[in-house]
Amino acid sequence: MDEPEPQDLKDRTSDFALRVIRMYTRLPKTTEAQVIGKQVLRSGTSIGAQYREGHRAKSNADLISKFEGVLQELEETDYWLNLLVLAEIVPADKMASLIQETNELIAIFVSIVTKIKARAKKQ
Repeated sequence: MDEPEPQDLKDRTSDFALRVIRMYTRLPKTTEAQVIGKQVLRSGTSIGAQYREGHRAKSNADLISKFEGVLQELEETDYWLNLLVLAEIVPADKMASLIQETNELIAIFVSIVTKIKARAKKQ
């Protein structure tokens, strides 16, 4: 898989945040749905912000730290999305596309962090 260009990831992480926001607004107004929904809203919308922060990194170590933060938020988002399905708050078919995008972004950022770490070791 080719590594996406920065503008592609900038747009993709923004689009992801918008999808998370739209998903949250469609959740039932039950306590459980709202509590879990707010968790996924927080983690899912912070991914793009942290990605952008990474572009201001002062060193490879700083960049790795920022992008590992992105990965932490993606993993957390994946957890909450899956919990919405497991708790039968949202049907699996309605969540499948968003969970797939979460996992694709995880794979992309794992690849990026791995490449940066390899590059840093060579320096």
